[in-house]
Amino acid sequence: MDAYSDHIPVMLEEVMHWIAPKPGGVYMDATLGLAGHAARLMDMTGGEALLLGLDRDEQALAKAGTTLARFGENVQLAHTSFQYFSRALREVGWDKLDGVIADLGVSSLQLDSPERGFSFLHDGPLDMRMDPGSGGEPAAGIVNGASFERLRQMLWDYGEEPMAGRIARAIVAARETTRIESTLELARIVAAAYPAKRRALSRNHPATKTFQALRLEVNQELREIEVFLERIVDYLRPGARIAVISFHSLEDRIVKRAFRKDSTGCLCPREYPLCQCGHEKKLRLPFRKPLLPSEEEMRANSRSRSAKLRVAERIDGEER
Repeated sequence: MDAYSDHIPVMLEEVMHWIAPKPGGVYMDATLGLAGHAARLMDMTGGEALLLGLDRDEQALAKAGTTLARFGENVQLAHTSFQYFSRALREVGWDKLDGVIADLGVSSLQLDSPERGFSFLHDGPLDMRMDPGSGGEPAAGIVNGASFERLRQMLWDYGEEPMAGRIARAIVAARETTRIESTLELARIVAAAYPAKRRALSRNHPATKTFQALRLEVNQELREIEVFLERIVDYLRPGARIAVISFHSLEDRIVKRAFRKDSTGCLCPREYPLCQCGHEKKLRLPFRKPLLPSEEEMRANSRSRSAKLRVAERIDGEER
């Protein structure tokens, strides 16, 4: 049984093609998860690369550590959010990278663990924290404590939920009777708030967008992505590539905008005769539209269906 037999990393071959890992290279997996991408990268280099793996989920980090133990000290792990990657790099004494992978969103381990509260397919506590030990507010705190307006806005902004108002009202009404504590309880409230016709025609469970919105709010994931992408470019060597996999439009929009900004020089309005912003072009985009999983992969791994891969390459000063 190989290192990735119980876990299917999304768009693995495409990511490896664009990162093109080489012996002696220095790489970072910013969202290590169960180490599917990281293990393949190290195998492709015969274990002769250096890799830093980050994850704020201690359970995932422990499992990844077991998978990657065979590579010895060439793999370093850090329990941290990827927005704090620069601190982790300083701790291992690295200042530049030859490639970076970021597989955004919730992991299979988190979805498949009822006690983590990420999924409405299993009953569990309304938690959703990627790092339960962080002391952050769990989903139950938001569901039971947020105002109607905050709930409505969160569902609209982070879930792109057209029924945001109805669902927020239903949550507020339900919690007046008893505190909402479990995933299935919340899912039932959301489903009941959906009009019957919409419920019948929907391809997904009515609670899908509500759970997405809550997860993003609890973990502040979109802000994390923005901070990471704003800073990571300056740690890439010329020719180094960053590969980012996103799973919904909000994530992909942030990646698209960040890559587009750093692959452009002056950002001043066209009517300005001279550049006043001083913005420098730092990236080249090998392709403009995101790559999608193959039909074969989508059939084999249903969780890959919404994946989008974007890649950017660091350029040196002469290419600007």
